[in-house]
Amino acid sequence: MRMAVGAAAGEGAAQSPGPAAVSLGLSVAVVSSLVNGSTFVLQKKGIVRARGRGTSYLTDIVWWSGTIAMALGQIGNFLAYTAVPTVLVTPLGALGVPFGSILASYLLKEKLNILGKLGCLLSCAGSVVLIIHSPKSESVTTQAELEEKLTNPVFVGYLCVVLLMLLLLIFWIAPAHGPTNIMVYISICSLLGSFTVPSTKGIGLAAQDIFHNNPSSQRALYLCLVLLAVLGCSIIIQFRYINKALECFDSSVFGAIYYVVFTTLVLLASAILFREWSNVGVVDFLGMACGFTTVSIGIVLIQVFKEFNFNIGDLNKPNMKTD
Repeated sequence: MRMAVGAAAGEGAAQSPGPAAVSLGLSVAVVSSLVNGSTFVLQKKGIVRARGRGTSYLTDIVWWSGTIAMALGQIGNFLAYTAVPTVLVTPLGALGVPFGSILASYLLKEKLNILGKLGCLLSCAGSVVLIIHSPKSESVTTQAELEEKLTNPVFVGYLCVVLLMLLLLIFWIAPAHGPTNIMVYISICSLLGSFTVPSTKGIGLAAQDIFHNNPSSQRALYLCLVLLAVLGCSIIIQFRYINKALECFDSSVFGAIYYVVFTTLVLLASAILFREWSNVGVVDFLGMACGFTTVSIGIVLIQVFKEFNFNIGDLNKPNMKTD
């Protein structure tokens, strides 16, 4: 019995990603976050152009370029999730927020003052802190472990709660309050992240056993197909409500709030399913918390103070005091 357990442990360790794979995964995650940061801006630009012509945004080439960029970004995320822990890949999406804000200032003429630029710097710095204190190992590396995690009563209960909230938002709240309250569409897209990110991670794990000549390959194929179906439905619904939000709200504001809510819910789902936080020590946990807080503060500076007409030159002006 001990020998079997040891062999299984050795097999799991052998499947753990090495330093080169982790470095490649980090690089792909960073590039994907930048690509994803441009998608909302390009799609919003396409919507504005189509609205000015009185046509559908489906006929605009800029909107389609944003859609293609979104697809490429999701493919990059899929590759990153197979090599890097979810608790690291998802927060790295913060890099897309300042990039999207800078791009929006040129393409959509949205304001980016000195506080916004400081927010961009803080977002990048926070992302570096997240990388330094990221989990150093995976807790789920085989199909058997994945199946056990997916059928865990706690995770199943969490998914039931998410499904109930999605039904309430999509069929009752969104039709009445969606166009006037940005949190409605953001909540729908973010809650769907509880399905998309674990499904993406699970597909990468299940795909490892599909082409093996053993009894588990058939089960791995069925599991992979189920996860693909869940992923496809989630992405389609997210895509629809992202475009609904971009028709009604500012792209950079949507992107910033969406990042914070989406990241929080994805980390919660990943913590329940993959237990990746169990490999994080106290120091690394505090480091990641500080990094995420720094990123969030940077995003607030980018968005909340974007209407302030403030620049470096204002610091050199003498204070005018009146008696």
